[in-house]
Amino acid sequence: MSNVIALNASTRLAPLDDRVSSLISCFGFHRRKGDDVFWMKENAELLNIMETSGVRPSRWVFEPLTGFYDTLEQKLEFFPQYYRFFLSMCLDLEDLGFEGNKSLRLAEWVIKKGMPQGELSDLQRLEARRLMARRGLDPFPNDPGLEDRIRAFTRASGFFAIPNKKAAYELTHAVFYLSEYGRKNPNLDKESIESLLNVGILAMLEQNNDLVAEVCIALRFCGETPSSYWENWLRRDRRGYVVDANAGWSGDDYQSYFMACWSAALTGEELFKDKYFEGTMAFLRTPPSCVPLRELSHILIELEDDRSIGWEKLQSKEEKVFEKTLWRS
Repeated sequence: MSNVIALNASTRLAPLDDRVSSLISCFGFHRRKGDDVFWMKENAELLNIMETSGVRPSRWVFEPLTGFYDTLEQKLEFFPQYYRFFLSMCLDLEDLGFEGNKSLRLAEWVIKKGMPQGELSDLQRLEARRLMARRGLDPFPNDPGLEDRIRAFTRASGFFAIPNKKAAYELTHAVFYLSEYGRKNPNLDKESIESLLNVGILAMLEQNNDLVAEVCIALRFCGETPSSYWENWLRRDRRGYVVDANAGWSGDDYQSYFMACWSAALTGEELFKDKYFEGTMAFLRTPPSCVPLRELSHILIELEDDRSIGWEKLQSKEEKVFEKTLWRS
């Protein structure tokens, strides 16, 4: 027995604090400048995912964003058009451990200045309402029908059976806001769930992993269980990302990476469980080799007057055009 060697194998997953610290440093200081609207978008998404997933790293992890938090009043006054980004980040930082209630003062200032009244769409109005409700305020006290109008939009399931990327993302975000990111029942009926399923099917045919993840997240916020095929596909796809610390960063696939990680976390997996680095990181995904939705669209266009709603009649005609499509590709 004296020849037995003890192997002290270390876990390959760094502690949560270290992983989140690397991400905060990367997105806060090494990809964009703080006065860039895309800087606000990236950092607001990162904080939102952590807050809504229930992930609570140590307070020190967010220390690099103290300067941003301390100057929020000046930033909001200079860039009032971005008030939703500023409010979102301020609220999340406070709920993730920052002391103070600055978000309440900022929300009161935004309402006093009438900024929410300038929102053109009901979806943006709903986001503003959802943000300010976190501190007990309502920027639209005389609009009790706002949520009902959004629900009517989500019920148009036939509309969502047609590829329309902008409308698809508006649908998932409508569910995010109505459910307060899974905190309450959004009170959606079966037509709204069908809308989400239609969008999910089209997103799978398009191999749009970002949108598939958003649909899975939205379904879970509705109390529904997404297709196991969709979620397993997302897991396999996420393993194909490369976190590159040496790439000359000029735009990457961070958005779809974030959504895949968020979706996985809602199924009970660890959030952000890859190996990260200090400094700039790029999140790279190999483009899909085939996009079935595009090929199907080509086929249907080429069928012209021979298109039919009956699959049995369509199949033989479709096979001939499909052979041409394969030859063309």
